[in-house]
Amino acid sequence: MSKFINQTDENYWFIIANPTAGNKVFNKQWKEIETQLSLNNISYSFAFTAFSKHEIELVQQAIQKGFRKIISVGGDGTLHHVVNGIMLQTYVKTSDITIGVIPIGTGNDWVKTYNIPNNTIEAINILKKKSTIKQDIGLCETANNTVDYFVNVAGLGFDGYVIYKLKNFKKFGAIGYLLAGINSLLSYNTSKFRISFDDKLIITNSLLTIVGICKYAGGGLQFTNNVDTSDGLFDITIVKNIKITTILLNINKLFKGSLYKLKQISTYKNSKITIEPISSKTYIQADGELIGKGKVTFSIIHKAINFVVNI
Repeated sequence: MSKFINQTDENYWFIIANPTAGNKVFNKQWKEIETQLSLNNISYSFAFTAFSKHEIELVQQAIQKGFRKIISVGGDGTLHHVVNGIMLQTYVKTSDITIGVIPIGTGNDWVKTYNIPNNTIEAINILKKKSTIKQDIGLCETANNTVDYFVNVAGLGFDGYVIYKLKNFKKFGAIGYLLAGINSLLSYNTSKFRISFDDKLIITNSLLTIVGICKYAGGGLQFTNNVDTSDGLFDITIVKNIKITTILLNINKLFKGSLYKLKQISTYKNSKITIEPISSKTYIQADGELIGKGKVTFSIIHKAINFVVNI
């Protein structure tokens, strides 16, 4: 379903909505969104996604038709694919594009960094205020030449394995990630990683390595420290060989953002990092989307896209 017309007015938005987001109450949520957009005199065209990664195609069509302001309606996966559509297109500079978010999915971690509530009325009020930040975007390049962009957090190891297992727990909503994580702890083995950035080489047994632009992942867990979304640097967290009992006893630190204080965890800042599993191929995730296995290089694109945020 779509209402898709040519439009070059800078105050006109193009909305991409994922009808599978929102725990099967999308129709009700969409009616509320339409009502609030009308009450706030926000002009727009829209399209609903019809298949996996459809957002990429819809974004590129919208940009071709003159749209420069995109609203992502859904969860982190919807935003992830919208960002990939912008980064992969060649019609305009990515920094000419502005993204707004109306969160309705079960997983909404990107919005937490910018205090955008999971409430339609408040999210649209934020859109109307037009406060923006030019945020960094991450680039993942795998050993088999797969390219993927991310807007929030990516990683290799246990977190990728949790995303792989998450399909069995999505019915539980936002708590599904935590349940998948606890379940995965019982079956996941640490891997030996070769991690390199600048002139540093780290070879270590590791549970996971997280590369963050923003603060939250996995339904509000905080793996990164000292985040600045526009400084041109990743916040890197390496969780070394750590016991399952230690993780379970410190889950509260994940929610409070103080996990990095544990002696088994090291943090760094850098604009590029290569991670290669030595003992086994492990899952790579970006914004909660599986993108492959094995060796990966993460690099940052400084201030790539404008985002409407709650300032």
